[in-house]
Amino acid sequence: MLSTRGNNQLIFVLRLLRRELRRMQQMLRYRRFSLAGVPILFANSFPKSGTHLLTQVLQGFTRIGPAVDSGFSAVVTFNGFTGQPRPLDTILADLRRLKPGDIAYGHLHALPSIADFLCQDGFALYFILRDPRDVVVSHVHYITDMAPAHIHHHYFQEVLGTFDERLRASICGMDALATSSPEIVFPSISARFEPYLGWLERSEVLVLRFEDFIHRRQETLQRIINHAVKRGFPLNGNGDNCQEAIQVLDASIAPEHSPTFRRGKIGGWREEFSPENISIFKKVAGDLLIHLGYEKNFDW
Repeated sequence: MLSTRGNNQLIFVLRLLRRELRRMQQMLRYRRFSLAGVPILFANSFPKSGTHLLTQVLQGFTRIGPAVDSGFSAVVTFNGFTGQPRPLDTILADLRRLKPGDIAYGHLHALPSIADFLCQDGFALYFILRDPRDVVVSHVHYITDMAPAHIHHHYFQEVLGTFDERLRASICGMDALATSSPEIVFPSISARFEPYLGWLERSEVLVLRFEDFIHRRQETLQRIINHAVKRGFPLNGNGDNCQEAIQVLDASIAPEHSPTFRRGKIGGWREEFSPENISIFKKVAGDLLIHLGYEKNFDW
């Protein structure tokens, strides 16, 4: 009987074999001897900001050009089971495992070595963000109801007795999870977002908003395609029929197939925030909303 470690290694090897099969299928489909020169399509995000939505769109590229669903798990900064930061070398090893044409995703801080790696030639990098007020609401529901293995699940479900308490915890953070788990520090929403801000400053990154997929979907999908082509993606056909490619990417969006999808509603925070929650959020992250362009001032 395989140990847990042995079982994980077997699963990983099987994923590698599956990726190679997919790569061969794409080479045959698009009549290529290799996928050399095809950029890696990488969806990066702040958690609970539309990660699976963007990943589904990028997976649609397999039908408009020689892209390959890598099948790998998210490349993350923190281990969800322990709450501890993953070693930088381990994160970079995950990224180096990607091959030309691969589609992958993750939640990665804009650390200099990671940013330089993902912004180099050979990558088409996307970063999606969402109104932080909707993020904290989604975060509470996810940790409490949908992630029993997450390091914070027990505290949110058993120690924090009400949704309001959980929401305040997501907004304000908790020092060492109120001492119940002294080895785990849970920062405020503003502090949690700060390490991602560097992605907004990199010209190699296409920054997207979750809300744009609702209000300006066709335009947003066009921008996604343009960015991939600019980074070297060989769009199938003569490259002029982008409308067909947009339709393909649009059809790839299936929220019901996301294991963490709940509602995906824009502005749902208005139904969940009490006046006190609004006041707290303004104090903790009002500046963040303005910096991200979700508000012009504190009068909301």
